[in-house]
Amino acid sequence: MRAVSQRTWGGPEVLEVVEVRRPEAGPGEVLVRVTAAGVNPADWKIRSGAVRKGAEPPLTLGLDVAGVVEAVGDGVVGFRVGDGVFGSTFPPNGAYAEFVAVPHERLALVPVGLDFVQAAALPTAALTAWQPLVRVAGVGEGQRVLVHAAAGGVGHLAVQIAKARGAHVIGTARAVKHAFLRELGADELVDYTRDDFAEVVRDVDVVLDPIAGDYGPRSLRTLKPGGLLIDVRGTGPDRTEVRALAEERGLRFVQFGFMPSGADLAEIAASGVRAVVDEVLPLEDAAKAHALSETGRVAGKIVLALRGEIAM
Repeated sequence: MRAVSQRTWGGPEVLEVVEVRRPEAGPGEVLVRVTAAGVNPADWKIRSGAVRKGAEPPLTLGLDVAGVVEAVGDGVVGFRVGDGVFGSTFPPNGAYAEFVAVPHERLALVPVGLDFVQAAALPTAALTAWQPLVRVAGVGEGQRVLVHAAAGGVGHLAVQIAKARGAHVIGTARAVKHAFLRELGADELVDYTRDDFAEVVRDVDVVLDPIAGDYGPRSLRTLKPGGLLIDVRGTGPDRTEVRALAEERGLRFVQFGFMPSGADLAEIAASGVRAVVDEVLPLEDAAKAHALSETGRVAGKIVLALRGEIAM
């Protein structure tokens, strides 16, 4: 089968399409014939070597997969050959390939009305937004939620999730993205290039922060007593300062990493949350997709499409 592989850490240019052995479905696994693969910032961080998840080159990237069940391994229930599925997988056997074997508990059925490209855009970003807002914060009616990088992959989904649960949603984004975010349900928007959100936003119950760094300590200033800051950046900046400040001020701080969950993905899809896809590129353009993602200027998600038929 064809797959996008890299033989060394580096820039987008290290990605190349190669022929590799097609995997088989082991016990508890589903072999997925890939139709689309989502692109996430984690992909290029892994590609560069900045984030290493225990896999060394050569490896195939791609955390988000959508496609059709080709085969099922022993012990798999709930999936049959021909089903449309989407979910999470990890390098070295990632989603940038024509086939991938995925543990069945990480997959969900693609619901009617959701095409494969939209489905492939959801898993990592949607779980990174939904699990902390719902499972950790329990966001509900009347709460004030601040979402940083609100037009990004995680942010634009967090806006929808918080709004659907009855929250008043505030987002930080460049002014050019404000109309896009209002359509998704944002109630207030702050242009971070013009205004310091820490000076103009107050009385927030929950902050969802995919940026970290100095955004952490500054976000604490927006919270009401007992408020919660959830850092979903992953690896990167040191959080010692923000932890200490939160404890000192009687605020809560959680550093959160998503957990693959087909059950959560099914609930997310059923809720009507939809990923906005900014760009769809062929598998061969994985390097271009990474270069676009690294600009930080994408509204929504980038998806690699492997086959012409993308609708269920």
